[in-house]
Amino acid sequence: MDAFTLGYGPLNDPAILRGSLFWALALYLPLSRPLGRFESSLIDGPLNSRWQQVALVASSLLLALAVGLGVQLLLSWTLGPGWGSSLALITVGWSLFLLVASSQQQDER
Repeated sequence: MDAFTLGYGPLNDPAILRGSLFWALALYLPLSRPLGRFESSLIDGPLNSRWQQVALVASSLLLALAVGLGVQLLLSWTLGPGWGSSLALITVGWSLFLLVASSQQQDER
């Protein structure tokens, strides 16, 4: 019997899902910044400002989740699911560290 017919697949592993969410969290801000063209097209569109904001946040979240899942699947395939999740958690911590360091550097100026 095939493993996928029994319900065992890469997306059924909790480490894959956990790592995907961690990668999405780590990549949310870097991936949401280049959505400037989409934001400018929303400004010219028929939506009011509230729905423009909702569309922008939803699109950046979906982009981060899709890229996070792709990164986690790639790292799980090459290193193993546990290592992919661990690297995602380290990346989240490093992103927070860089965010704090950047804000402190701006305060000094």
